[in-house]
Amino acid sequence: MKIEQIYTGCLAQGAYYIVSQNEAAIIDPIRETQPYIERLEKDGVKLKYIFETHFHADFISGHVDLSKKTNASIVYGPTANPEFEAIIAKDGEIFEIGKIKIKVLHTPGHTMESSSFLLIDENGKEKALFSGDTLFLGDVGRPDLAQKAASMTQEELAGLLYDSLYQKIMPLGDEIIVYPAHGAGSACGKNMQKETVDTLGNQKKSNYALNQKDKESFIKAVTDGLLTPPAYFGMNVAMNKKGYDSFDEVLSKGLRSFSPDEFEEIAEHSGALILDVRNNDEFAKGFVPQSINIGLDGDFAPWVGALIVDVKQSILLITDENNEEETVTRLSRVGFDNVLGFLNGGFKAWKNNGKETDTVNRISAQQFENEIKDKNVITIDVRKESEYQAEHVDESYNKPLAYINEWISHIESTEHFYLHCAGGYRSMMAASILQARGFRNFTEIEGGFNAILQTGVPKSDFVCQSKMLNSI
Repeated sequence: MKIEQIYTGCLAQGAYYIVSQNEAAIIDPIRETQPYIERLEKDGVKLKYIFETHFHADFISGHVDLSKKTNASIVYGPTANPEFEAIIAKDGEIFEIGKIKIKVLHTPGHTMESSSFLLIDENGKEKALFSGDTLFLGDVGRPDLAQKAASMTQEELAGLLYDSLYQKIMPLGDEIIVYPAHGAGSACGKNMQKETVDTLGNQKKSNYALNQKDKESFIKAVTDGLLTPPAYFGMNVAMNKKGYDSFDEVLSKGLRSFSPDEFEEIAEHSGALILDVRNNDEFAKGFVPQSINIGLDGDFAPWVGALIVDVKQSILLITDENNEEETVTRLSRVGFDNVLGFLNGGFKAWKNNGKETDTVNRISAQQFENEIKDKNVITIDVRKESEYQAEHVDESYNKPLAYINEWISHIESTEHFYLHCAGGYRSMMAASILQARGFRNFTEIEGGFNAILQTGVPKSDFVCQSKMLNSI
């Protein structure tokens, strides 16, 4: 028997490849199927089942494409109602892969169809739990995403989650290995550990949600401090439930190249969003006017979902050379399939062609210190609230990037302000959006708060973030 965790860092997502004898199963695959096909061919095994823990909200699963290419059956837990052929398993139903068995545990709460899969080895021993978004390491699945579909409040869903965890999972043996669907950085939870594998026994000791005195305290603990979910989540759920275009077709369309003249013509008449995925340093020095910067070298896909929101939005790409395929692939993972193509030769070709360019007014942290000395200035910090609360520039305002579409309308267009995040990645996103919407009255700080820490700029007292999280 072989269990392989296939972890996708930009999504903080774990898929699982399981082999026994000449058969295999895959749990929660991501969009592109070729890596799985290659594993199957290398091992000389046949894919028998594709297990889906639930209808994912934060990424597009590869279940539909993978099933078409391998003839493997897609398996969901009870109450799921996909619009394609699938096995809807009963609670406790057992599926055989080679000499091992997978037992379905219906564990609603995160969503109504949420299920965990218990692996029983060839000796009949319960070995591993693929817990989906029901149980994370250090946390549990947020119970607010399925409120509308379930016609329930988040408190009612949290109650279901409590029953699932305490009746189905807590009685399992301490030695069982827990393989969750997500790790730290995912918006599907609020306090996940950085590790991606653990024993259930250790989670029983360390996970705050598994150490509540009663159901009422559990409900309060898991619902307290939940941030508004990204707006693209509902669109991803719909795609995972209804099906989607083949990834191969999406990739082929997205890899069409355009000359600077063609790119400009399409941009002007298609209504497409120009997405520049270069790093923030390069973008600041020069970019195509009206383009939005979301760097490929950070949490690219989740930020695309949070900031662009509409998965049907047509997109034109500007990338570094040879990053085109990677960019289209990572966009498709969160359902952004409508990529029209990319600028051949990138920004350099645009500039060399004599096209109009734009820049961001960026200064060093040292220059920021010099400019604000003995002055009343406005500083906007686009980091998360928890980061801001831990330590921030005195008198600065916290406007998290994730909510820029809400707070941008309250920005004065004439009053100058300084803009920063932790290191420059998020503040450049904010800067590009501000400029695309006509704001020029700001200065972005290179290196963000990390660089500001090295200066004498007045700052608040430091409060450890882990202490704030542990108070939840």
